[in-house]
Amino acid sequence: MSPLRLLADINIPFAEIAFAGFGTVRTMPGRAITRADLMDTDVLLVRSATPVTAEWLRGTPVRFVGTATAGTDHVDTDAFAEAGIGFAAAPGSNAESVVEYVLAALLLLAANRRTGLRGKTLGVVGYGHVGSRVAQRAEALGLRVLPADPPLADAADARGEAHPFIPLEVMLDEADIITLHTPLTTAAESQYPTRHLISAYELERLKPEAWLLNAARGAVVDNQALADALYHERMGAAVLDVWEGEPAPDSGLARRVDIATPHIAGYSFDGKVEGTRMLEEALRQWLAAESVAPPAPWDVEAVLAPSPEESLVLQAPLLPDVLTAEAEARWLHHLTQQAYDLRADDARFRATVIEADPEHRGAAFQHIRKTYPRRRVWGRFTVRGDVPDAMRIPLTEGLGMQVAD
Repeated sequence: MSPLRLLADINIPFAEIAFAGFGTVRTMPGRAITRADLMDTDVLLVRSATPVTAEWLRGTPVRFVGTATAGTDHVDTDAFAEAGIGFAAAPGSNAESVVEYVLAALLLLAANRRTGLRGKTLGVVGYGHVGSRVAQRAEALGLRVLPADPPLADAADARGEAHPFIPLEVMLDEADIITLHTPLTTAAESQYPTRHLISAYELERLKPEAWLLNAARGAVVDNQALADALYHERMGAAVLDVWEGEPAPDSGLARRVDIATPHIAGYSFDGKVEGTRMLEEALRQWLAAESVAPPAPWDVEAVLAPSPEESLVLQAPLLPDVLTAEAEARWLHHLTQQAYDLRADDARFRATVIEADPEHRGAAFQHIRKTYPRRRVWGRFTVRGDVPDAMRIPLTEGLGMQVAD
């Protein structure tokens, strides 16, 4: 195989190591990549900061484009296929991270309100990589799950197959908690548009104490309508990781939500590394399809090993003699807080983004994302100490942690 010339976004973790066997690897900030940089590039590897169209690539030697992200809003995939340009994304690479963000938020809200989660009804809107996992894990925590996914429901109906999906309107009436996991689409793009899927009308249908979580796309929720609902106390709580107007969200809304973060739900170290691994695997498969022998696979486990200063062992907290739903949720919250302190992300957002001048708010938002600390997925953690039998399923199947022998 002749060495390939690869250009990668500098924020793709370990790109220079993972792709070294393919040829020469250059890295640079994704927002700084220009068409001129592509004139000596065979393989372009980007993140969401770099919009890539077939027109932009026309006349360049680029033969393969990869994005180390689950979403593909920033790349023209249909045009790539027509132009014979190979393409790969990393769907599901950060799904586990987003699931853990949602569970951490639910447990934090429960702790702050001195309530439990077991027995509550969770509405999951969108049943893809993230939503389906949220549903499975929530059921292990004792929640009743109501999934809504109109495209999947219609497809199952067309095949005459049974499915678990319910109409969104029914979910809004019944759910104690709503969590959103859809792509962002408009009526011009899809027969299932999701822009402002949750608007004033839907917010008015919620139970007065309902919680709403959005870790999907900002405009899936009408942010002005949400701010109004929170101001008039027509709902119980809101958690936002994504915002209309990113990277400069409305500070008034940000002050009213219970947990506010700058689009970092999927920002675990493991999720980012998985995105790199998926692109490396896709590039090897593309070469094989081109009848070119690919290099040996990247040893990803070597970079996932704990760093010297990193402890992946957690201590089980004490559990009261009487196991109530509140006590169970608080016990789980103490564990998740050791693994991922969501309160710190919220505090950092409030201190830097919300308090920033309007002209500096976007830069503050991006700075937090760029300097986000190393966060590990919960499956890497082992819990030691007394873990009662009643808590093993919530701990292992709900949180996804391991229990020491």
